Amino acid sequence: MTEVTRVPLQPIAKGSLVKLWLGVIIAILAGAGLAWAAVPAGVKVDELTAGSGPNPAATDVVLVNYVGKLQDGTVFDEGQAVPLPLDQMIPGFAEGAVKMQKGGKYEMTIPSEKGYGAEDRRNPQTGEVVIPGGSDLVFEIEMLEFMSGEDYQMRMQMMQQMMQQQQQGAEGGPPGGPPQQMPGQPPQ
Repeated sequence: MTEVTRVPLQPIAKGSLVKLWLGVIIAILAGAGLAWAAVPAGVKVDELTAGSGPNPAATDVVLVNYVGKLQDGTVFDEGQAVPLPLDQMIPGFAEGAVKMQKGGKYEMTIPSEKGYGAEDRRNPQTGEVVIPGGSDLVFEIEMLEFMSGEDYQMRMQMMQQMMQQQQQGAEGGPPGGPPQQMPGQPPQ
């Protein structure tokens, strides 16, 4: 049988155990700090004027007035009473919009990772760079209304039908039929 050489354990110096645990805690905190720094910054929504009621869902269509700017204040887009389907918007816009309420005014800052990323965005007609790659975006938004995607589609269909009826009325009646007689007019 083989015999193992026995090595006596040396006693730990006074205070060494405390130093060891402090080192472990510092290593854990440093690792957590590095992990936190590696996560992209989130969308920031500042409330300028309070809204009321519920928040839109990620699949809703929002009706907004907005101005989109770069960090230096350059305006790249704006609109009045624009319907925006959140499930078709850049991820940061949808993430911020679900934090808003009807009637409120907000400033939303979207980091480039949740916006257009590293690619330049160009004007399709001129080819000019409108949003340089890696740009954070700032939107001033007034939340006018929101509705489900299904409600929006139904309203759009109703509007199209009304426009067709108005157009037919302006042309003298339905295609192929007799002209409409207005009330109070003698028959033709």
